[in-house]
Amino acid sequence: MGKKVASAYVLINTEIGGEEDVIAQLKDMPEVEEVSVVYGVYDIVAKITSETMELLKENITTKVRHLNKVRSTMTMIAAESRVLKK
Repeated sequence: MGKKVASAYVLINTEIGGEEDVIAQLKDMPEVEEVSVVYGVYDIVAKITSETMELLKENITTKVRHLNKVRSTMTMIAAESRVLKK
């Protein structure tokens, strides 16, 4: 597997009470690096990484958006990432 150079933050709106089910499914996806439960319009934010932008789009479109109990998503493609603390 090559270096993961494309990343995105996917804001996920779940069915009511479906957060844990969606998180369990995301956990099984190797492309998912981080997941947070959040308050507000969306229920979950997931950081997704892939080797290419094309693969990233495919993973979000064909995998994340089709998970059981996902109602809607909003994707923010990362233009540049920086590690501030280790």
